[in-house]
Amino acid sequence: MRPPIPATTGTALQGRTVGPLTLTDIVRFAGAGGDFNPLHHDAETARAAGFPDVIAMGQMHAGMLGSWVADVFGVEHLRSFEVRFAAPVNVGDTLTFTGEVTEVDHAMSPALAQVTLAVNRGDDVVLHGKATVAVAS
Repeated sequence: MRPPIPATTGTALQGRTVGPLTLTDIVRFAGAGGDFNPLHHDAETARAAGFPDVIAMGQMHAGMLGSWVADVFGVEHLRSFEVRFAAPVNVGDTLTFTGEVTEVDHAMSPALAQVTLAVNRGDDVVLHGKATVAVAS
């Protein structure tokens, strides 16, 4: 097992950028997850529902965010992870994952850090999140 990494309140995580997302990316994720809602692969259905084109399923970018957090801190140090969807993600979007350590509780061993997370499309936040991770004191 990897040792926890050090982190202090106010530490900004090195971001990650993914995209632009393609229809193939979305369809592959739908196949892997079994989510065959036509909003995720049929442009006509998506437009009839008021979207400009097919949209990615929320679990796609939530999963990418979770994977990034696990890469930064080590999956074995992830204690909790939650997200809140703010806007749909479209074909062609480029997503940027950001995070900041907002609190570190040194009363625990190892210390536990609270991390605020976001997935952005340009200046728009499409997903808010937070995680609790074990960190070195």
